[in-house]
Amino acid sequence: MSTVAFVNLAMHGHVNPTLPLAAELVRRGHSVGYHTAPAFAGSVAATGARVFLYTGGDRPLPGPPMPLTMLDGLARTTADLLPSVLADLRELRPDLVVHGAACPWGAVAARELGVPAAALFTTFAFDRRTPSPTRASWDLLAQAAARPANAGSYLRSRWRLRRRGLPLLDLADVREPLNLVFTSRAFQPGADAFDGSYRFVGPSLGARPADPSFRAGLLRPPVLYASLGTVFDGGPRLLRTFADALAPLGGTVVVATGATDPAALEPLPGNVLARRFVPQPEVLARAALFVTHGGMNSVNEAMYAGVPMLVVPQGADQPLVARRVAELGAGLSIDPAGVTEEAVRALARRLLREPSFRAAAATLRLAQHEAGGYARAADELEHHLSRGSADACRLSSS
Repeated sequence: MSTVAFVNLAMHGHVNPTLPLAAELVRRGHSVGYHTAPAFAGSVAATGARVFLYTGGDRPLPGPPMPLTMLDGLARTTADLLPSVLADLRELRPDLVVHGAACPWGAVAARELGVPAAALFTTFAFDRRTPSPTRASWDLLAQAAARPANAGSYLRSRWRLRRRGLPLLDLADVREPLNLVFTSRAFQPGADAFDGSYRFVGPSLGARPADPSFRAGLLRPPVLYASLGTVFDGGPRLLRTFADALAPLGGTVVVATGATDPAALEPLPGNVLARRFVPQPEVLARAALFVTHGGMNSVNEAMYAGVPMLVVPQGADQPLVARRVAELGAGLSIDPAGVTEEAVRALARRLLREPSFRAAAATLRLAQHEAGGYARAADELEHHLSRGSADACRLSSS
């Protein structure tokens, strides 16, 4: 069996899809090491992987989430973490490094150790049709002019990394000979334009710890569910708007408030249940509608359950995801600035009443299930490992 090292961004959207994959590799007999921050140590350890903690703990992006702050944060983190990550990997002696496509220190470490690597795309794969957020653009140039502190910080970090072989800008799109994309070909825009190194393995969904305090079986249909994820929670005003808009349409309305205290939404209609966190797959399995921020993990889970969506994109890749949901007819999108109780209720009513949305969601559900998920991702990594071993044998015998 082989030793596999995961090196990843310590953010829910990047870590969560890798946990079932890491657990599957451990189940198959591989030794797995995983670099992460303290906040995710317990979840990673539960997969059976050996946990390596990043020095300096959790590292938020330096400023609001936008391409320039992403570049600043990624370059700075790469420069800071690379020495300790290299030391850990020299101890672990991996046969394969699996890193996030937006985790450049994983790519550099693999290259410098001469270890084969694979990249993970927890959002879309990027090309001209689906542009990377950190590509060169006029918007990026304007942000650099408006935020000189971030621009200066980025340039200083780039100077520290000048001999590391990284691309000048596009640090969120570091590709490898094998690139695993955690969505289906049906959902990826222009999937046929990508070469064979890209494998669209679908959502990586595994079992989650049971929450005995949440009695999903008592939810009354139709169940309407609203959540804005862990990074953008929208605050009490936006969440309360969703609750008031959906209450007349649903049997039970579930609102996951994230960082917002549910008490800040009170008083709520009697059929609205507000909690910081809910077992999302359980709720989606019963839901007739999902109001979401458009994070790829949440959208993948909704498609896997065949649930139509109203997408309220907050930032990052979410506008791209929202546009794709609407293009495929599996939902509608609304700009956060246009959110009112009346607007949300009108769109939700359409999604509930017009059968075309549920039909499109059902088509995507089939594609998500057929893609293979974490089991196929593990198959692809094992094939990549065996191919690398065969290449090494040929080189040693020549």
